[in-house]
Amino acid sequence: MRDVNEDAGRRSVAESIERGGGGLSVTELLARVTAGTTTAQPQTVPVPVPVPASVPAPVLVSAPGPDVDGLAAAIAAAAGRYLPEGRLSPDADFFDAGGTSVHAVELVAELERDLGMELDLDDVFADARPVSLARRWAAAGGTTTLPTTLAALAAPAVPRAQVAAAPPSLLPLPAPRTLPIPAPRTTPAPTATPDAPHTRACREDLDQILADLALADRLPFTDVPEPLPPRRILLTGATGFLGSHMLLDLLRHSDAHVYCLVRAVDEEAAVARLGEQLRSYRLPWSAEVRRRVTVLPGDIRRPRLGLSEELWHTLAHELDSIVGVAAAVDFLRGYQSLRGSNVLGALTLAELAATGRPKPLHHISSIAVFNEVGITSMGEDDPLAHADRLIAGYDQSKWAAEVALRRARDHGLVVSALRPGGIGGHTRTGAYNPQDLSSGLISAFGRFRTVPAFRYLNAAPVDWVSRVAVAVVCEPDAWGFDYNLTGVPNTLDDVVRDMAFGGMHVRVQDWDEWRADALVRLETDPIPELGFLNRVLQSPTALKLCEATLKGPAAGDDRTAALVEALGLPPAARYDAQAQMKTFESLADDGLARLPHKDDQPYLWFAETTEGSVHPVDGGGDTETPCSMALTLSIASMYQLVKERRVDVTGEVRCPAVHPEPLSVERGDVWVRPEEGIPEQHGLRHQLLRYRLRLRDADGGLWWLEGHKYARARRDLWRQTRALTVGIGREGEPATLAGEVVVPADSYVRDQIDGIKVAPHLTGQEKRAAKLTWLAWFGLEMGRGLLGPFARAAADLLDLRRTPTPTEHRR
Repeated sequence: MRDVNEDAGRRSVAESIERGGGGLSVTELLARVTAGTTTAQPQTVPVPVPVPASVPAPVLVSAPGPDVDGLAAAIAAAAGRYLPEGRLSPDADFFDAGGTSVHAVELVAELERDLGMELDLDDVFADARPVSLARRWAAAGGTTTLPTTLAALAAPAVPRAQVAAAPPSLLPLPAPRTLPIPAPRTTPAPTATPDAPHTRACREDLDQILADLALADRLPFTDVPEPLPPRRILLTGATGFLGSHMLLDLLRHSDAHVYCLVRAVDEEAAVARLGEQLRSYRLPWSAEVRRRVTVLPGDIRRPRLGLSEELWHTLAHELDSIVGVAAAVDFLRGYQSLRGSNVLGALTLAELAATGRPKPLHHISSIAVFNEVGITSMGEDDPLAHADRLIAGYDQSKWAAEVALRRARDHGLVVSALRPGGIGGHTRTGAYNPQDLSSGLISAFGRFRTVPAFRYLNAAPVDWVSRVAVAVVCEPDAWGFDYNLTGVPNTLDDVVRDMAFGGMHVRVQDWDEWRADALVRLETDPIPELGFLNRVLQSPTALKLCEATLKGPAAGDDRTAALVEALGLPPAARYDAQAQMKTFESLADDGLARLPHKDDQPYLWFAETTEGSVHPVDGGGDTETPCSMALTLSIASMYQLVKERRVDVTGEVRCPAVHPEPLSVERGDVWVRPEEGIPEQHGLRHQLLRYRLRLRDADGGLWWLEGHKYARARRDLWRQTRALTVGIGREGEPATLAGEVVVPADSYVRDQIDGIKVAPHLTGQEKRAAKLTWLAWFGLEMGRGLLGPFARAAADLLDLRRTPTPTEHRR
């Protein structure tokens, strides 16, 4: 009888843990679990338990009174007005129901105005269920009087007994079986003291994390899947930034048919949503794509993914592989708010992978599992962060999901954990994720021209991350390991140099100084597209995520690099200015960044003087009129060279045939190898430079000047680089004067090499780098231009055709 009573007590404790603790602390729960057990087996207690579909949030305070029920219903009624469906259940998460962070701000203001509840915004993000908010308010000793208009709504839409009742089964059990209740792998953290806020995870989150981890221990055991490339793949998160690119890469690099789980009310809405998202990321949604994709309306947060029982079992026996990309990416929400999508959703996919036909699960995790301030290494096989030192709910949820799936490996499930860092824009299309923290920070760097001091930015472009992730999915030998898809980390010097290359010379600030300055700028000049960054910089928990990101070490990726090399994929390259160029252009088009402009202060310039003569085009006189130019050629950014191949021009032109006084250059441009130096005159002449100047004389008259430097297959190469053929005419009229001006030989090196000036605010090292970069780029372009005519002449000489061409006769 004693054994029977002890088993019954243990069963009640186990069920209490699965429900989130039942009001007990982690220490009390563990003490009750281990109480009465023998010393030889302190870790587990066999308890036959049914497996729930999802775990309700822990009950952290004493049972609420009727006023709390009424207050929860009133909060739910107020919150429902901000949601697409117009209503919210008291135990439903506000954000999962479609609320946004902007709506949360408005909701907090409304609750204070109408109910007298002075809630902290972080409390709403931590757990956005009305019943939880009501409990927190009651536990803090808050009082409120329901207005008459809301009192009628105080009765819960769902009976309280149903809200607290245990949900239906998550894992199908053919028969009851004995399953262990594990001891925690992480020692519970002490409660944060008032003088050190936001340095440790709160106890209620740790309680819930430990309860969620226990779910993985109740997954069924499974066999090893066949090591064959998958032919039928379930993909979640296909409407997201990374997931949409992975969908297209799966179709490009495999013969698989892909089943996409999309959150929608029906199949028609799901197909429309997927197509809309793909097009928004500049990806095709063609008939061929639709032929190889089956869209399933469902929800990662619901038991069995919101699918019917028949469809669930069909997928369980027909799928070859599962790729879990779907996640709620929000750095403001707490663990309680994110666990449904990020943790329970991952466990539901693990359940599907272990049911029916054995199949691997490829889980998109995050480098955020290492987001502990002060962590020393982030290798692929290094220990993850301590759970009690993860502050942000997003970090906690990704950590809990990966640790739970590690436990699933002990049941035979083959799980690959793929950890991207910051996911940058596409290197060719420029598509980017506007809600990605890396995109927000880079936008702020470029817009404010300031950068916070950091150690490394572990970021890679989405096209590389997607391609490597798909390679893992399609290569059986790569299954079952952990990968860091972070590319080559950027250092602070790299970022400063890259931004200078793009004409955005930034100032480095301390993190606190940069944050304060950025908040002032965002408040003074609000940018709707950067609103989420503004809220992140004001959230204490999100700031810990930023601090860990900026102060963390470089992520190691030895296994990823070996896989990339073995499969012949493009190796990881630093996500530098050249790779970010298209993304910066897209950010600028959307108002998130500002590209260098022609009117910006130049950072490199030099003088160019020319002397020569012009004559009338119509041959009305043989008199040559002197003509000279004193110009300043400048560069506002290397971006204009790489993208536009253009140099800015200012200065004056002296030509008595036009006007006795000098003409000022109102606007001037020089294009280097315009049109890629397309040859003219049967390939005998290649363009090196093209000048286009808009001139104004002393009387206000407008003129234009156009000049060309050509390369020919002749021995006077030195003169070809200095001689400029020019034409001059009134604005809107054809040229009336033509001639040639030449840069004097003695001034060329003095002005255009030794005389290069660099902006004084740059350091000595940056000045030298700027000069060398310009000279190397310009020298290479001129060399290519001069080589073209000689290559063409050599080809003609080697031509064995018997019929000579007219140009060969002239030669």
